[in-house]
Amino acid sequence: MARFSDKDLEGKSLQILYEVVSSINTAHGLDDLLTRFMYTLKRITKSQAAAIWVLQNTGQMELSSSSGIDESLLLPERKDVRRCLYERAFTEGKIWVEKDLEKCEKIAGRHFFEDRNTGLVAVPMRYRGLVTGIINLFLDSSLIESIDTIKPLLTSIAHHLSIAIEKSRNEELSQQHIIKDERTRIAHELHDSLAQTLASLRFQVRVLDETLHQGDESTTWQKLEQIENSLDEANTELRELIANFRAPTHNQNLLDAIEKIVSQFRSETGIKTFLQKEWCNTSLTRENETQILRIIQEALWNIRKHSEAKTVRIMLKDGLQGKCHILIEDDGIGINDQVYGSPGEHIGLTIMRERASRLGGELRVESEPGEGTRIVLELKQPEIGNKQT
Repeated sequence: MARFSDKDLEGKSLQILYEVVSSINTAHGLDDLLTRFMYTLKRITKSQAAAIWVLQNTGQMELSSSSGIDESLLLPERKDVRRCLYERAFTEGKIWVEKDLEKCEKIAGRHFFEDRNTGLVAVPMRYRGLVTGIINLFLDSSLIESIDTIKPLLTSIAHHLSIAIEKSRNEELSQQHIIKDERTRIAHELHDSLAQTLASLRFQVRVLDETLHQGDESTTWQKLEQIENSLDEANTELRELIANFRAPTHNQNLLDAIEKIVSQFRSETGIKTFLQKEWCNTSLTRENETQILRIIQEALWNIRKHSEAKTVRIMLKDGLQGKCHILIEDDGIGINDQVYGSPGEHIGLTIMRERASRLGGELRVESEPGEGTRIVLELKQPEIGNKQT
């Protein structure tokens, strides 16, 4: 008669655990983890078949992996059969043993295996005190008789698997967050660069249409040249975005990049724009310079689109109480709720605040109807020597 022998298992528990943990650590993803674990567990417990049930975020127990058993018995629509295999171990939180499968086979209306001398051991997986899943082992009845011998080992193995599943889930969730953050970053870059350039082109085409109706040939050629330059700029920006979404500061410092966009803003809008620089900081990372530049770009775009301003002032000042200050203000109509009331119009302000947060800074928007708008970005001045490329 086959039995689990104390002598056979004596001194081997650590070796068995090492083998199980090794199979877990070399897995690539949750499916591979469960598959590796399944075959290792079946071999060391001499099981005819095995199944692993994992508790989902919905609160439902779902079959995650199985081996050696007809999965048609475990289909989602066969809820009574499924519950028969895991429910007692799940609700009581301890290893549950059935010396035969008569109860579950009666519910299923058929035999599970040709060998009628098969019993069931259901082992709960625990993580931080909660049952997070069940391991089913289908064993020869003679092995069931001596199952108490390996219960501590089964409990330890189940605990290791629960930790591995939770780790895999956390890694998958972290990867999803990384992908989401990267998509958001790409969307922001598109919104703050190429989308604004294309919107500017649309504005220039509208001006060109008016010029054509006036019959001013000289101005028409001038506007056409501006549109051609903007198309070249859009093409350049698109290439930069494709090439790892580089910022316009790639080949120039922050102040040069700001001067460029301010000059373009003056030229395209005719708005008097003053740039005041009291800025000596060269310790900002390239990423932080990009965020600052994008905030200024978005502020100028909002002024162009909504403010009806005659004058704009931009001031950059550092070394003031250990902080950097950036001010963009205009003398326009102020923020109008009717204009900014929709989610689509608020996206620019939201992105600006997110960029400020990424800088570890604070963005304030101060505005009253008819009194213009002030946007103030304030961030801690980094220590000299900390610049990263």
